[in-house]
Amino acid sequence: MGYAWAKDLVHVPFGRVSLEGAKLSTRKGNVVLLEELLQKAIEKTLDIIREKNPDLENKEEVARQVGVGAVVFSDLSSARIKDVVFSWEEALNFEGETGPYVQYAHARACSVLRKANGGESIEGPDAPDESVAALLVHPAERATLRDLALLPERILQAQEKLEPSILARHLIDLAQSFNRFYHDCPILVAEADVRTARLALVKSVQLALRTGLGLLGVEAPERI
Repeated sequence: MGYAWAKDLVHVPFGRVSLEGAKLSTRKGNVVLLEELLQKAIEKTLDIIREKNPDLENKEEVARQVGVGAVVFSDLSSARIKDVVFSWEEALNFEGETGPYVQYAHARACSVLRKANGGESIEGPDAPDESVAALLVHPAERATLRDLALLPERILQAQEKLEPSILARHLIDLAQSFNRFYHDCPILVAEADVRTARLALVKSVQLALRTGLGLLGVEAPERI
């Protein structure tokens, strides 16, 4: 049509999407409206929050962040050329390779930082430099540092290949390595220097997860 930007357009194919195994077809009337899908995700998430954390403040807002995030992350975490079968059970699983799992890891990091600051804020030490990183010698700490260092590269790969799943999968890897670090390495009760180094690692993970989720269009609640 003569537009100058036409040369920059790229066809991005993607696989077939089905809901709980049922093929979607507009011609046959078998469709799910996005608004209905998101609302159902929010309702299901709110039920989970009421069961697991009934004292959480702003339940409805957190349910919106997690419910919508679950749908978005579920879509973007699969290689786009592959067929996608959306499952409520899998998408809203806080223990699986899902958006809520990554969001929960972010909320966990925020919780550690708040406790370190007397429950007030999630500020933390600067990112580990060489001297601080030298104190992080546990295998779980090194694995978390490695996944942090790989994040910029994964972001560029996702951009160059038009494949957001590269970033989404790496955020899952980072959340998993952070959770192993959290369970294996005492943070708040460690010796002063090690405590500072581990808190710097926690803060770096918190920022990385928030940034990565944000690039995917997913919010990162501080409490879940």
